[in-house]
Amino acid sequence: MKRLQSKRALVTGGGQGLGRAIVEELLSQGCDVAVHYHSSAAGAEALRQAAPAEATVRCFRADLTREGEARELVEAAAEFLGGLDILVNNTGDLIGRRKLEALDLEFWQRVMDVNVTSTLLVTRHAVPHLAAAKQSSIVNLASLAGRMGGHAGALAYSTAKGAILTWTRSLAKELGPRGIRVNAVAPGLILGTSFHQTHTTPEAAAATIAGIPLGRAGNPSDVARAVAFLAGEFDGFITGATLDINGGVYGS
Repeated sequence: MKRLQSKRALVTGGGQGLGRAIVEELLSQGCDVAVHYHSSAAGAEALRQAAPAEATVRCFRADLTREGEARELVEAAAEFLGGLDILVNNTGDLIGRRKLEALDLEFWQRVMDVNVTSTLLVTRHAVPHLAAAKQSSIVNLASLAGRMGGHAGALAYSTAKGAILTWTRSLAKELGPRGIRVNAVAPGLILGTSFHQTHTTPEAAAATIAGIPLGRAGNPSDVARAVAFLAGEFDGFITGATLDINGGVYGS
């Protein structure tokens, strides 16, 4: 039997990049998956069509910065799956690079909403379903930027991802008595995603790789395997932890 056979997972931002790799890994381990997307409809549909014939997978669109849509997503996913055992809060984005002088409140709030508010809203509505599963797991996507601060112009994003690290530790304490473990992963430079294709120049990537002890950038499957591990420790003793995936640049 596969490690996550018949476990029920909701993955936000699952239509592309790291989210897609996470969905593919969970499916390969026997998970039933509800895939959320916002703007990546084509990617989500391609993922669904490429899934194994025996896979239980469906895609759902929602703007997770709007509470009504976040609530409807969770309820639709739980109805489709028959409950929830796993929540992967993957949605997030740098949006753009702005230094302090150009950080207007509208941009700041947008970054916080996409990275932090979305996680709050989905998690709050998912908790009753996760608690009903008795032993369940939440995995939040943070970032090396939340550990060390990001490159130039990533002040808002780094702050948001630092908040996800604190959110993870605090929520683990709050939800532990309800049988829900809460952990995070903090990826470093992960090439092969639209995030870095959009926000990282080849020159910046090469400079970063030069400082990575393992001598290479990460790839989406490096992150997906770590998420599946944390998600699958249903009777485990790991909660409130962050797994750093950066080739040795930073270790907690």
